[in-house]
Amino acid sequence: MPDKDADKRAADLLHHRAQGLAKGDPIALPLVSSSMFHLPGDPDGAASYGRTNNPTCEALECSLSVLEDAPCLCFPSGMAAISAALFATLRAGQTLLIPSDGYYVTRLLADRFLAGLGVTVIQRPTCHFAEGGFDGIDVVFIESPSNPGLELCDIAAIARDVRRRGGKTIVDNTTMTPFGQRPLDLGADMIVASDTKAPGGHSDLLMGHVATRDEALHRAVLDWRTISGAVAAPNAAWLLHRGLETLELRFARMCHSAGILAAALIDHPAVINIRYPGLPSDSAHDLARRQMSTFGFLIGLTLPDKDQAERFIANCRLLRPATSFGGVHSSAERRARWGGCGA
Repeated sequence: MPDKDADKRAADLLHHRAQGLAKGDPIALPLVSSSMFHLPGDPDGAASYGRTNNPTCEALECSLSVLEDAPCLCFPSGMAAISAALFATLRAGQTLLIPSDGYYVTRLLADRFLAGLGVTVIQRPTCHFAEGGFDGIDVVFIESPSNPGLELCDIAAIARDVRRRGGKTIVDNTTMTPFGQRPLDLGADMIVASDTKAPGGHSDLLMGHVATRDEALHRAVLDWRTISGAVAAPNAAWLLHRGLETLELRFARMCHSAGILAAALIDHPAVINIRYPGLPSDSAHDLARRQMSTFGFLIGLTLPDKDQAERFIANCRLLRPATSFGGVHSSAERRARWGGCGA
């Protein structure tokens, strides 16, 4: 499903801050790292303290809001964003549905902390996520494509069904970015993402964000951030703001390269299985064409055994063995090395 507004969104992002500049203001975003602000008398809405205000972080949130077409809040990591979204929307006695094959730290958060606070946690595989329905489920957390298996589910259909039953839908859009998939436009109530990946793009920062068009949800997430202290560092926010300005170009090149590599690898004799939604033979290809504007930049390979997988990663001079993705240096890892935590 082509994103007809992608070019306009990219242009708006680049020029958004410039529209409010006064004569003599710096074109590049200034880095403000102060924890205190000059505050005589009553606050009167002025900046007061680093946990609640920071001009660099606020400029970043404005840029993220242009990309998401929704108010955004930034966080010091993707998991901080996920934690804020879940803790702000759930309370004891409610039920959460999460993917059993998604990012394993989300499952750890749910099992070790939310369940202990009285939240019932249900897990389902992404490709069968709608099976069993959504009656009695208060919050549905989706990864599509999932990390690391690249499984898909129908975001629009699930969000519509969940809303009819009075629940909320949160989508982790880390693997696709706002240029590859638009979950809010598909009906999701909230987006979370790790901007450590492609939005930062240079493997030198940790950051995440939450986006929602629901004012009450936005306020709840903001309250959680302010009270918990899960605030982003200004230096990381400054780096991410700079990274966003080239995201459109980098993302397009990454997705183009992934499509070429996936097609080249599909018939390789050492490859037992390959997952890339852009391949016509992929089980999720038709759904990907409907709900994604591109097929993404991640490829999943299954090789015969551990040793061959490790040799492939170690001997390919174009790959860095690392546990993250989305930077300018292509990376790979054998996810099974994390035991039950990674597929």
